[in-house]
Amino acid sequence: MEFQPAPGDYQANEYIDGAIPVEGYAGDDGHPTIVDEYGDGTQMPMHGSYRELHSVMADGGNHYGVSAVAFDRQEELLWMGNQGGHVTSYYGPQMQKHTSFQMHASSEIRQITTFDGGVLGLSSNSLHCHARQGLRVFDYRGESLQDMQCMLIYNGTHLLMGGHQQLLVEFDLVEGREAGSFTAQDPGVAIMRHGKNFICCGDTSGKVHLRDLNSLKVEHVLDAHSGTLSDFDVHGHQLVTCGYGERNGGLSLDRYLMVYDLRTMRPMNPLHIPIEPWYLRYVPTYSNRVVVVSQTGQFQLLDPGGLVTPEAMLLYQVNIAGDMALALDVSSNYKAISFGDSGGCVHMWTDSEEVTFNAFPRETEFAHPPDDHRPISISNEFASYSSIPMPFCDGPLLSDWPQDCCRPVMRQAPAVDPEILRSMKVVQFIGYAPNPGTKKRNQVMYKEVKPGKRKGKSQVPESPLGRDADTHMYMVPKYYRKVEIKYSKLGVDDFDFRHYNQTNFAGLEPHIPNAYCNSMLQLLYFVEPLRCVLESHLCTKEFCLACELGLLFYMLDQSKGQTCQGSNFLRAFRTIPEASALGLLLGDAEESAGKANFPRLIQSWNRFVLQQLIQDTIETDTSPSGTERIKQMFESEVQTEVKCRCGKETERISTSLLVTLTYPEFLPPTASRPAKEVSFASVLQNSMLLDQTMQAWCDDCNRYQPTSQKRTYKRLPDVLSINCHLESNNDMVFWKIQEQLALARESEAHKQQLEANIASIKMCRYGQACTRQGCKFRHMDERDASNPLLQEENKASWLPHGLRIRLNKDGSIEIQEVRDEEKVENSTGFVNYYLHASVGHIRDIRTGGNLIAHVQVGKTYHKRKEGVTHMQWYIFNDFSIESIEKHEVVQFNMEWKVPCVLYYMREDINDHYDITIKSPIDHTVLQPEASLSQGVLSHSTFTPLGMEELPKEGDIIGIDAEFVSLNQEEAEIRSDGTRSTIKPSQMSAARISVTRGEGPLTGQPFIDDYISTQEQVVDYLTKFSGIKPGDLDATISSKHLTTLKATYLKLRYLLDCKVKFVGHGLRKDFRVINLLVSHKQVIDTAALFNLPKQRILSLRFLAWFFLGVNIQSETHDSIEDARTAVQLYRKYLELTKDNQDEWQKELKRLYSEGRSLQWKVPGST
Repeated sequence: MEFQPAPGDYQANEYIDGAIPVEGYAGDDGHPTIVDEYGDGTQMPMHGSYRELHSVMADGGNHYGVSAVAFDRQEELLWMGNQGGHVTSYYGPQMQKHTSFQMHASSEIRQITTFDGGVLGLSSNSLHCHARQGLRVFDYRGESLQDMQCMLIYNGTHLLMGGHQQLLVEFDLVEGREAGSFTAQDPGVAIMRHGKNFICCGDTSGKVHLRDLNSLKVEHVLDAHSGTLSDFDVHGHQLVTCGYGERNGGLSLDRYLMVYDLRTMRPMNPLHIPIEPWYLRYVPTYSNRVVVVSQTGQFQLLDPGGLVTPEAMLLYQVNIAGDMALALDVSSNYKAISFGDSGGCVHMWTDSEEVTFNAFPRETEFAHPPDDHRPISISNEFASYSSIPMPFCDGPLLSDWPQDCCRPVMRQAPAVDPEILRSMKVVQFIGYAPNPGTKKRNQVMYKEVKPGKRKGKSQVPESPLGRDADTHMYMVPKYYRKVEIKYSKLGVDDFDFRHYNQTNFAGLEPHIPNAYCNSMLQLLYFVEPLRCVLESHLCTKEFCLACELGLLFYMLDQSKGQTCQGSNFLRAFRTIPEASALGLLLGDAEESAGKANFPRLIQSWNRFVLQQLIQDTIETDTSPSGTERIKQMFESEVQTEVKCRCGKETERISTSLLVTLTYPEFLPPTASRPAKEVSFASVLQNSMLLDQTMQAWCDDCNRYQPTSQKRTYKRLPDVLSINCHLESNNDMVFWKIQEQLALARESEAHKQQLEANIASIKMCRYGQACTRQGCKFRHMDERDASNPLLQEENKASWLPHGLRIRLNKDGSIEIQEVRDEEKVENSTGFVNYYLHASVGHIRDIRTGGNLIAHVQVGKTYHKRKEGVTHMQWYIFNDFSIESIEKHEVVQFNMEWKVPCVLYYMREDINDHYDITIKSPIDHTVLQPEASLSQGVLSHSTFTPLGMEELPKEGDIIGIDAEFVSLNQEEAEIRSDGTRSTIKPSQMSAARISVTRGEGPLTGQPFIDDYISTQEQVVDYLTKFSGIKPGDLDATISSKHLTTLKATYLKLRYLLDCKVKFVGHGLRKDFRVINLLVSHKQVIDTAALFNLPKQRILSLRFLAWFFLGVNIQSETHDSIEDARTAVQLYRKYLELTKDNQDEWQKELKRLYSEGRSLQWKVPGST
């Protein structure tokens, strides 16, 4: 049966039915198996067959396709070059990255070959040689190198290069110069191969010229194809070609391989194949086999001699996911085959798991691990400078001051607090005293350098991480540096967050996994229409990012400066498979080691979350208004016109949620070529109206063809989200140069204005002897610095504070910049956008840096939080919040602050949306739902509330929660024996019980939910929680199991009803549940039955002392604990009803009894 499929004509079921035999098929989706197929111990197939061993995304693969692959002929390396001029090498069959460097600034690498001295790369008009470690050996450009296509090493040290020109260029690799040239027939040379007796040169006319090895004269010509030549290869006395032939008045790939015997110069029988051949190579193991590859990634192993083997019946498929195969190479021992595709991936196929690329490879040199020389701050008074070896020097050192300039001065010890001396007890010769509590935690005793204050704001103390900051961080303001929580034995209860946030806005804690997105959460919260839509949204989907963001935004709304957590949102975020597939989830090792690429992460997060919010609201909203409002906010309607070179034109309407900036090609400025100033508006406009040429499938041509694509716009969004996309060093340098040009332009204008101001202000008649307060004349001293007309401030930036955008009828757009000092004029068709927020990456080599957000907080937020109506810029750095100047937001010097995400919003955006919030949570959430456990009676351990029992403001309810641990605490033991917590254990709610505090059913629970979790539990804490393995598993649990979201909504409804929660240690419970409750609604028995600065007593001991009951005898029970807390509160009201003095005596008796019993209940074990 003859089989001639066209690309894309066959379906997955044809593979299964046997119509197309495919090696390595593994599933019903039609995809071949890929990486680690034999990880379970399965044996490789018979000798000679190939399977895919590894596939990797090459460096720059998200931008450029792989244009060349080559196996190193001397070492165990695989080399890859891409269309952007970048070269990467991989070591061994596991494809461990060895070196990676830029060989050409922009042009593609057309061929790679290796020799003893290094690796050679050929571009269109230059030859590059680098050592295998990446160092440049030489670059050669000459007039004879024009549109080069191929090269070949011959005579050991000479290189022959050819292209679409009538010259063959000979190059001496030893001397690094052009040694000569030879005439090539028109239309030049596209492919060269080294035969046994000839150098074979193929051209685009379908012919192969056989040249003499010594004189390089043409001896024979083989007319292989009537069209152009696609590829050919030589082995021994045999040559095989593939190419195009004329068919129906056009060119199409021949399904025949032309085979020639070089001894007789006659063709042999052509070989018919079922695929369209694009590349081919000899892989002669036990016969002269040829691997033939199509553009779609299919390949077959055939014998040109006509030998039919079982392997020849197989059709392989490289997993290129719809891209084009662009490169092919075979190792010198024919045990490995490498493919490169247009999607930027390199694929390795081998005939066994453990292979080598060469028969006798030489040892590969690896980079030496760098010595760890940790920098020491010059201001660190505890540094051991003796650990640094002295340099070898015969002369005096810089630190050798003259003797007359030095005198020893001892630092005076600080005075001891009199309270410590008064309460101190001496044992032997050591004094012990309780901490008087007069000092805040983590205070530095000696404050020699007082940080300067910025205008209008007091300086916020730096984070504990920043106190011993390295010298490279001196240029970074402290409020930009990474902040961390310093944990004690009380956790975060005694950590003073108000040091870092003196506003009424809420910060976010950073210790939760994947909390790198805190900056984007704050940014989205301050988009007023989005906040209102999400807070009004509610659905039944368990892991809905729209619901979790709405609940988080409500908590940020209720906060009055308290620090919140995004733990529930991040929990839902971790469960979405797409987030993991896109690499948005950070492992603990990556986060702690600072190896994460935060700019790329946060830009991918921005794109993913915007798309997920629309998807969640589409799937769950009963009315489409919420979805439509989010779409109107962020979506722009784009029309793409696609034109093939055959003349076919198609139009496609799509939507785009954000704009990714693309920067112009940038050449470093020189003395003869100064830097060119490019406006941000033009860069944004070119990025939005991106015209590009790329390979695409054409139905008329029935093949991939170069197509031009042009974008126009049908509708602009109300919120313009921009990813800065500063991935390459050229882009970073471009932005930095533009910042410098803007600064130079502004400095010149400000200098002229300053001179005019100086000329307009008269000198004071008293000069520097003037004593008048607020004198407005010049004095030529420091008083002039306070005059705003004489101040020198750097407010220049490349990034504008505003944009004016007009959408024309033809779909094109016009963008104009609006600077801070400019007045915006109303023009026909233009819409004014202002910079709402920006997210920046603060670079720090110690920690990998951190992400911060500059946000312009609007009037509605200030009115709710601060009671004033004005707009102000703030920097949100996790739990640190500080007001900043307007010009500071748009300045990115690229040294330590790099832009990642920009948000521009319409000035009148609030007029286009309903910004009222309708709470979607009502009393129906308290109705009992079916348990997730199989075969469990609903609400068997609790009695639901009746309609007459619905909670009202001020009602008393008891609450208790039990938790399990999702990861262990990380701590260290200091040299003095004290224990320091580095990272606390991550807890998750496992059981929540709520009891009635009033009415005839007082003490009866109406909520008793066990929380199902999909995350791995490392410790059930059964001794303290009563939770056993299996209680949270829906398949075997006997408990009333529900989702965290369902239980959270019940507590949120009770919170909205303004009930009073009674419990023991509720601050920690609500923190883990991620619920912000006003202190007016919390009655904590741990605080009621407590003396100042004394230990907090357990609920069990309080119940024994005041109620005479023994609880928690075997394990904890949350219903019992909640009921006991309400009884203790009743007891407290009874004891404090008449006399507060008696209550204080009762508390002292409680503590006295506790000390005598060592805080243990009599009879307990």
